[in-house]
Amino acid sequence: MGKRKQNKQIINSLTKKQKKHLKDFGEQHPFYDKDSGKEERTQVVEVPSTSDESSDQDSDVESEPEQVSVYHKLLSTLKTVSKEDEEEDEEEDEEDALKEGDSEESIISNEDVQRDGDTGSEGNSEEDGEMMTDVHDEACTSSGLATAKEDFTDVKHESQFSLETNFLEAESRDHGTNEKGSGFSLHDMKDPFNQRVNRELKEEEIKMITANPKSTVQVKWLALGNVVHSSTLEKAKAFKPEKEVDLKMLHLRKPLESTWPKVNEHFTSLPKTKLNFTPLQKELFSIMNSYKDLFYPEWTALEQGEEVRHTYCLHALNHVLKANAQVLSNNSSKREQKLGVDDDHLRDQGLTRPKILIVVPFRESALRIVQIFINLLELEGKKMDVSNKKRFKEEFGSDPDDKPPNLKRPEDYEAVFAGNIDDHFRIGLAVLQKSMRLYSPFYSSDIIIASPLGLRTIIGGEGEKKRDFDFLSSIEILIIDQADIYLMQNWEHVLHLMCHLNLQPLDSHGVDFSRVRMWNLSNWSKYYRQTLLFSALQDPQINSIFNKHCFNYKGQVAVRNLPITGSICHVLVQLPHVFQRIEMESLSSVVDARFQFFIDKVLPQYRDAVMSHTLVYIPSYFDYVRLRNYFKKEELNFTHICEYTDKGGISRARQFFLKGEKHFLLFTERFHFYKRYTLKGIRNVIFYELPTYPHFYSEVCNMMKATGRGEEATWTCTVLYCKYDAQRLAAVVGTDRAAQMLQSKKNVHLFVTGENE
Repeated sequence: MGKRKQNKQIINSLTKKQKKHLKDFGEQHPFYDKDSGKEERTQVVEVPSTSDESSDQDSDVESEPEQVSVYHKLLSTLKTVSKEDEEEDEEEDEEDALKEGDSEESIISNEDVQRDGDTGSEGNSEEDGEMMTDVHDEACTSSGLATAKEDFTDVKHESQFSLETNFLEAESRDHGTNEKGSGFSLHDMKDPFNQRVNRELKEEEIKMITANPKSTVQVKWLALGNVVHSSTLEKAKAFKPEKEVDLKMLHLRKPLESTWPKVNEHFTSLPKTKLNFTPLQKELFSIMNSYKDLFYPEWTALEQGEEVRHTYCLHALNHVLKANAQVLSNNSSKREQKLGVDDDHLRDQGLTRPKILIVVPFRESALRIVQIFINLLELEGKKMDVSNKKRFKEEFGSDPDDKPPNLKRPEDYEAVFAGNIDDHFRIGLAVLQKSMRLYSPFYSSDIIIASPLGLRTIIGGEGEKKRDFDFLSSIEILIIDQADIYLMQNWEHVLHLMCHLNLQPLDSHGVDFSRVRMWNLSNWSKYYRQTLLFSALQDPQINSIFNKHCFNYKGQVAVRNLPITGSICHVLVQLPHVFQRIEMESLSSVVDARFQFFIDKVLPQYRDAVMSHTLVYIPSYFDYVRLRNYFKKEELNFTHICEYTDKGGISRARQFFLKGEKHFLLFTERFHFYKRYTLKGIRNVIFYELPTYPHFYSEVCNMMKATGRGEEATWTCTVLYCKYDAQRLAAVVGTDRAAQMLQSKKNVHLFVTGENE
């Protein structure tokens, strides 16, 4: 009874948000945890074998895998869904969703997820000795979704934002086609949007895209630097943006042409001039507006992050407004019977309505994106009609009480973790020219903003009875922002998402097949999808997304600037850096070869008492568990810290290491990413693998300066690398040095920093 009372007191001392996270995930959140003063027993959470409850928690339309999809059956009958049938289906769906809400199941449009500041480090037990990773995030969150709030269908605004029941006013149609001096026309064939949607690929061209090798050409741009253009359908051609950008020539849909200069004036800083884009924005938008895929690996929260975000928001909103204007205009024409019986002119839609998918890591990013959308749609002197705005600010805004303790952190850390850093969310947006609807059901949304974890809990896994990914079938623009952060959360969620994009839907979802474009019916949507990928670094896993999951017939553009110096130049302490190359036959043997090399060649050198205070930096959680188990088996004097270690355990480990009571400290990269503590007492550093973020290398080395007591002469740094670490090595030592180290006959290379100090 005493222990039960003690546990009750601990729970009562938690905040409301911490209680919710504890209930949902079985542990306190690693970012907001508080020091309990003593180490608690690790709580092992038993994960259910399936997550049936969670996978359809947010499903707007219940669907189960079938051998033959419904819309294939409908196509075979050559029947068209009538408007009356569509309206009846919508009413039935809304009634079903309300019934599901009574049983605590939620539709896909419901923004029902936690607001606990989750950073993607859910619920692994650190002491179980098994190599567990957070692939089971979606299973852990099933219990959290079971306690979700009531369904949100927003029936009140359904007809107002429905594309099927609305029409483009005659005034707007005339304005779009006939206004003198206007750069926008619904039928302007110079418009990249019209060129893209109106082009019908042929079977031979599809075979060329899938079979032909890419042709590439590299050019140097003023702001972006080295830009690589690649294409499979035709020979790659380089292009350069115009020196001066005239908004009227960019084919912007109203009101963007008039609102963009004001929204962007913070970055241009010259509102009275004709400069509406910064040099970087001008070059990025020229690529986006050409509907080519884009990979920009120099996105940083400290520098041009918001500048880039404004640019892709302009492109995404411009695309949605044009697509919706085309549908509404054809609705009007069909009602007035201007086009007669020729329905081929009315093919203007996908199999489902969502057109844009924006993947961001935190709620704060989603909040900023929605605010940019509102600013771009809001004309001066006219209030923008945004439904459910209050609820959105409450759920995506940040509370001053949620701010972590005022500890000294690097500027880039403060920029990344500003605001609400909950990483489990999704929200649908329906957009018309003068109004916006937040929390719209996914199948009634134009734009979906979500985190990888938020999407994973909807998509579900193979074999689950209730899962839904039909809403991803007609995505025309995919934006993956801050992709590097997903490496610190769970990269498997991103891969899972990419495998479920642009697949044939399992249900018709009330679509009028006479209005669906032929390339959507032919299952060629992925060849028309534009992917915009932004990251703070180049990494093989991020590169693989761009190279293996993007099939845009328009081609691809990637920024490939090579690091000249590397982060080793920012090491301020006098320190010898010994880089040891590991020889291996194949990529599949990297993990085992690195482990064997470490225990055979490196570890014996550091077992001596003279080499105490040794920090082992480990980027992978798999490698961390493997080394931790080996150290326990060999009964080595060590302590360890990972992203799942509680605050008390962290404090004890740091204290033991500082006083020299523990010889080794095993230290994971994800812990450093989420905490950025300064560790004292380091005399020797072993980089088991090169860091994902290059500046982490100099940060860890500079920690030695925190406890420098005239022992600098004995400090050491050992780094393990192989030929497959070329990108990370170049980011640390520079491109030229990396090339020499990889091609050299010698396996050991020495660098010395801080000699002049």
